[in-house]
Amino acid sequence: MYCDYLVQILTARVYDVAQETPLESAPNLSKRINNQLLLKREDMQSVFSFKLRGAYNKMANLPPDLLKQGVIASSAGNHAQGVALAASRLGTKAIIVMPVTTPQVKVNAVKARGGEVVLHGNAYDDAYGYARKLEAEKGLTFIHPFDDPHVIAGQGTIGMEILRQYQKPIHAIFIAIGGGGLISGIAAYVKRLRPEIKIIGVEPVDSDAMSQSLKAGQRVRLPQVGLFADGVAVREVGEETFRLCQEYVDEIIVVDTDATCAAIKDVFEDTRSILEPAGALAVAGAKLYAEREQIANETLISVACGANMNFDRLRFVAERAEFGERREAIFAVNIPEKPGSLRQFCECLGDRNLTEFNYRIADTQEAHIFVGVQIGNRADAVSIVEKFEANGLKTIDLTDDELTKLHLRHMVGGHSQLADHELLYRFEFPEHPGALMKFVGSMSPDWNISLFHYRNNGADYGRIVVGIQVPPDEMNEWQKFLNSLDYRYWDESQNPAYKLFVG
Repeated sequence: MYCDYLVQILTARVYDVAQETPLESAPNLSKRINNQLLLKREDMQSVFSFKLRGAYNKMANLPPDLLKQGVIASSAGNHAQGVALAASRLGTKAIIVMPVTTPQVKVNAVKARGGEVVLHGNAYDDAYGYARKLEAEKGLTFIHPFDDPHVIAGQGTIGMEILRQYQKPIHAIFIAIGGGGLISGIAAYVKRLRPEIKIIGVEPVDSDAMSQSLKAGQRVRLPQVGLFADGVAVREVGEETFRLCQEYVDEIIVVDTDATCAAIKDVFEDTRSILEPAGALAVAGAKLYAEREQIANETLISVACGANMNFDRLRFVAERAEFGERREAIFAVNIPEKPGSLRQFCECLGDRNLTEFNYRIADTQEAHIFVGVQIGNRADAVSIVEKFEANGLKTIDLTDDELTKLHLRHMVGGHSQLADHELLYRFEFPEHPGALMKFVGSMSPDWNISLFHYRNNGADYGRIVVGIQVPPDEMNEWQKFLNSLDYRYWDESQNPAYKLFVG
């Protein structure tokens, strides 16, 4: 059915609950990327995200009898708050099905706005399926988080505001993509009035359903998604949003976790506000685009679409932001175990600031040093390696090694003469109550755990690294065990950092 989105957006009912958010300059970041970067501050809405626009517009357009019966929605958090607030304003009830991995701050916010929360499944799609089941059982109206013309039109009012607030030339607008409702609404409006403005979507590298779908020419369902940017953790984009993105979106950029964390820090330094990972994707995309295209003195706009951040994730964000900005590099350096070697090592570093330094004697001939160094850019890291190697110090750059960044940097010095037949594996599992103990309980009691490291990073997947002593004649049983797991895993037994510092 044809929908004139220009008319729908111009007549959308959003301002009963939404405010026209400011379009603010990010002066420090603009200077660094040599372009004017403006932030559309949707994180300043009463629910700290843009989602209330589409939810309210959809519900305000329901027939009175359906609205009276109540509504149901599935959401990783931000849409849930929009639906709960809209239901409260419109005098009806709302049931929200949320994944069990949803940050507690979002669960509490939905309850505070009068929504009834049901936790089900480990990802959005699990919650979606259960919500559709409850919809039929209870006779409620489902409020889709993205694949609905009224929802899309509600989000499109952001594009209307941008063009009204900034009437000078705009090079590109950067927008995070989950299911595609936000970018579809903005693009449908902007491209009708200012087709020269580029519309660029931004997705996490591990949740890039729209990017893959556009490349394939049809909707692609991802087998799994990363949950760090939980607000965009969607396995399959909508039918209508896919159609609109095919028509209007110029490009999609994918960014990694480190770049997202760096963008969170960038926005904080300019605004003293803390975006959630999904809310910072557009900023990360704008930075990558400006660097890649080598543009200067252009106006770029990033939609800062949400700020529902779990406080306990800030430690992880702060740690990884330095890598995302290439402000820190980490190395494994071998030096002779003899007097004067450490001095030679320090002379190679010169006056650079160290962020980390770990060493433990473990060999009579050679010492292994784990060191973090502040750098200005990636070229600095290359020059440091060259300096070490020129002085006869064998060096491995570990800056991009995930095992090192997540685990080994906290475990350096863990060599053991007792760890015979040790295998080292990384595992990843959806973070929910009991998941860790379920994993441990599934291990064979005949295999000794010789190393174990686990860090809880909020609503992300739980990540552990395990050293397990498996006799060579039991490797077939070990492989059967791995095959029986529902968890992702990586064999790190040959990882050079593991061999140097732990194995």
